[in-house]
Amino acid sequence: MRILFLGDIVGHIGIAAVSDVLPLLRKRYAPDFVIANGENATRGRGLSERDYKSIIACGVDCITLGNHYHDRQEIDDYIDSVPNLIRPLNLVGYDKGQGSIIFDVNGYEVQVTNVMGKAYIKNEVSDPIDAFSALLEEKRSDIHIVDLHAESTSEKQMFGYYFDSIVTSVIGTHTHVQTNDAFIMDGGTSFISDVGYCGAFPSLIGFEPQSVIDRIVHNRGKMVIDEDAKKLVCGVVIDIDEESGLTTSIASFKYLEGKEWGNGQSRH
Repeated sequence: MRILFLGDIVGHIGIAAVSDVLPLLRKRYAPDFVIANGENATRGRGLSERDYKSIIACGVDCITLGNHYHDRQEIDDYIDSVPNLIRPLNLVGYDKGQGSIIFDVNGYEVQVTNVMGKAYIKNEVSDPIDAFSALLEEKRSDIHIVDLHAESTSEKQMFGYYFDSIVTSVIGTHTHVQTNDAFIMDGGTSFISDVGYCGAFPSLIGFEPQSVIDRIVHNRGKMVIDEDAKKLVCGVVIDIDEESGLTTSIASFKYLEGKEWGNGQSRH
């Protein structure tokens, strides 16, 4: 089985980038299932129902979230009515939606779980390892992909090593900078610290660079998204042995306006 995971979609330009490039990715990689993180899709913060529908219309099968999951409060009105939108599993005090969903893909159970880290994250969450361990006691599936939405690379790596051989893949999201460490751990679980983002290029985490500098350095103005910039799509392709549920290969990629920059590491 082959799964395609796309990095955090930032703004409407990110949705447009996925819409433009996903048909090319499907033609080249022929994935059985496509996952994307959508927590920044609506003007960089949150996910409106309209933008949720737009991402699904692009051909994405499943959308995960993160620390901006509730920035668009309308999510309360629709998250329980859609079958493929996953919010962080370990939120404290929020019970709408699901933190883990099992999909039937070619007769196999593919479970997708969204977990949020604790380090440098303002949201109130329970310990990610404890929360995920409790989930595994309740239900397990043939194939299990984890979107670990966290700031700290070491926290992400610790989670990956802790659950090596237990889950199929741990994919880091949130920092929007694709890391060059895609690999398969000794137990067969694939890992990358951060898959990157889909949106405007050049940018700082998806936003127009000068607006970020003005906001952070000079404490003025707002961070804005350049919706007229070039489009960038980052992601990983994961090949999986259906019988063991473990990874046989993982490769990262970047596409800029349809031009591939080159594959990242792939280890077998």
